[in-house]
Order: sequence, then C-alpha cells, then structure tokens
Amino acid sequence: MKQQEFINAVFKRNTTCFSGFPDKQIAESFIDELFFFMFGSHEKKQGEEKLVQQYESIKNTFSALLYELIRNEEQVKQHTCSLFDAIPNIYQHLLLDAEAIIKFDPAAESIEEVLVAYPGFYATAIYRIAHQLYLQDIRMLPRLFSEYAHSKTGIDIHPGAEIGNSFFIDHGTGIVIGETAIIGSNVKVYQGVTLGALNVAKSAASTKRHPTIEDNVIIYSGATILGGDTVIGHDCIIGGNVWLTYSVPAFSIVYHKSEIQVRDKNPLPDVLNFVI
Repeated sequence: MKQQEFINAVFKRNTTCFSGFPDKQIAESFIDELFFFMFGSHEKKQGEEKLVQQYESIKNTFSALLYELIRNEEQVKQHTCSLFDAIPNIYQHLLLDAEAIIKFDPAAESIEEVLVAYPGFYATAIYRIAHQLYLQDIRMLPRLFSEYAHSKTGIDIHPGAEIGNSFFIDHGTGIVIGETAIIGSNVKVYQGVTLGALNVAKSAASTKRHPTIEDNVIIYSGATILGGDTVIGHDCIIGGNVWLTYSVPAFSIVYHKSEIQVRDKNPLPDVLNFVI
C-alpha cells in the first residue's frame, strides 16, 4: 500500500468508525474535575455561589462529551440529569468506602489522606461514576473513565461490575474486577487480586462470567477467583496466591500452603542455577 493509499484508508475508516467518538482528553479532564469537586480542597472565600457555578460547568462539560457520542440534545439532557441526580448518592457511597479504609488500614491517618492520596479510593470513585453511566446504557464514556483510572492506579474495574457499600482496596496495584463480577458490602481486596472469567470466548459475552463475592469477605494479595458460577460465601477469608474456580461456603478460610526451606549456605549444599 502506497503512502497516499494508506492516508486515504485511514481517513475513510476513522471518519466512518469514530464519528461521534468523545474527546479522550476532555473525558479525562471531566472525571478529574468531578472527583476534585467532591473531594478536593475548596477555599472558604469561594462561597456557595462559586461552587454552584463550578458544578454547572462540570455538567456542561459532560453534556458536550455526551453529545459527541449520541448527537441527540433531548437524550443528552436526560442522561445528564440522570447522572447528576445520582451524584449525591454516589458521594454518600464513597464516604462509606473512605471510612472503611480509615477503619481497616493502620497506615491511614486521616480521611483527608484517604481522599487525596489513596489510589484504591480514586479507582473506586471513578468506578462508581462509570457504573452509573453503565446503568444508563451508555458504554463508551464509562470505558474511557475506567481505563483512565486503570492507567493512573493499576486497578482495573469494569464499569459493569456490581460493588456494594464500604468497599476497601488496599494498595491495589494489579487488581482486576471483571464486567459481571458481583461484590457485596464490607469486602476487602488486596493487591494483585483477579476476579475473572473461566471462559473468554466471545460467545459467552452475554453470560455471567465472573465470580460473586458475598458480604464481609477478605481477599488477600495475589488470589485469583474465576468463573460466573463461583460464589465466595459471606465472611470468608481467601488467602494470598489462592487459585479458585469453585464455590466456597460461608465462614470458610481458604489458603495456599507452600514449603519454604532455610539452609546454611556455607558450604552451599546444592548447585543453584539462577536465570535472570
């Protein structure tokens, strides 16, 4: 393919496929502005009127984003109202999430520290906003929001997942929560946890592919739980590095036991070959 043919092909495809594609940078700016509005520091001299103006500006940004996606002013107005009517409830949910972190993380010294510095809280906040849009049957924007949070935190939560109250992510790096996962209330998840699918075939897209985690479950780092029929009963503890593809009854402790040997290296008892 020659250069001009390549340019023509790119132009033809992108004007066809991406007409109505929202601006990614504006989408990322919007989600950060909304997060900062809810949890950032506001000067007292701003006053309530200034905050109202700021909030309306954020709503207008969202409307402009959504218009690029659906090109229908009435639908844009309805979806914007639905999202921002839900924001106060989302805010209350997020305060419960932050309180759970304060309660269970000994390193957390203040609610302000959690709101500003904890990647797990940020990822949860973006998820809860994206999930509301997912419920409104908007698909592209929630994916942009969740992937932006993923890029900033290393935490990948699909906006279609269902997560209950007081959700606690500690550290968070490497966490993956799939689209059809269902998580109850008061659940704690540590770094490297995967709530994934056993079957990644496209034909299974409309089925429940990811596990259900009931209330008061703790999942420690590196655990992998797979399958839409897999249910982790309430008040279970799932230990680190556990691999689960079947259900576990309530009040269970599941752990992986490995053998570790400590030996005197002088003299070296065996030849050890390391590949780095």
